[in-house]
Amino acid sequence: MNAAAALEPHRLPTVQLRALLRERLARCPDPREPPRIGHYAGSDAQRMLSSLPAASMRAAVLIPIVDRGAELSVLLTLRAEGLTHHPGQVAFPGGRLEAVDADATAAALREAQEEIGLGREHVEILGCLPDHAVITGFRVTPVVGLVHPGFELTLDPVEVAGSFEAPLRHLLDPSTDARKRRLIAGADVETFELPWGSFNIWGATAGMLLTLRETLGVRSADGD
Repeated sequence: MNAAAALEPHRLPTVQLRALLRERLARCPDPREPPRIGHYAGSDAQRMLSSLPAASMRAAVLIPIVDRGAELSVLLTLRAEGLTHHPGQVAFPGGRLEAVDADATAAALREAQEEIGLGREHVEILGCLPDHAVITGFRVTPVVGLVHPGFELTLDPVEVAGSFEAPLRHLLDPSTDARKRRLIAGADVETFELPWGSFNIWGATAGMLLTLRETLGVRSADGD
């Protein structure tokens, strides 16, 4: 697979895109590296990272890439309106690491089972992305999994208001991005947002998808 093709993974045939995911995610990043915050444009990213609370609490999310054969899609959830943090936002299933969890991967699989009923027997773990810091003070490890057919979802209504799938190709394509200025943590910043249909993916979820793009070889839209 040549380097030029890898810079536009959304244009690859599905069999090559699947192989690229396995190749680039085969090793998890060093957890000692500083966390990222990837949904801000340009220099706002570093400025926001320095203003966040200390990320002392560990958490993990599962980025479920559903293998539909001819195409791959990303399974996303809508957070319940009654939740304290980020109600109504698009998210990945996940939560804090518990004593029963051997590591971030175990936590991500457990949370996916509890929140949306996705059985771990359907999930092939591909690897992890670099940790992300979020404004709630968590340091989140995104665990990427390829979800094979045969699963049925059962949503926990306390945590999840709904779910949907967005084509992976669409989310990997920089031309589909939108930008919006938001007031976050008292600062006026420009954010990257990933619209799909009636849904708008932003915040930490968008940041993790942008990091997935980078892992697959897509250059930053800012050229940073």
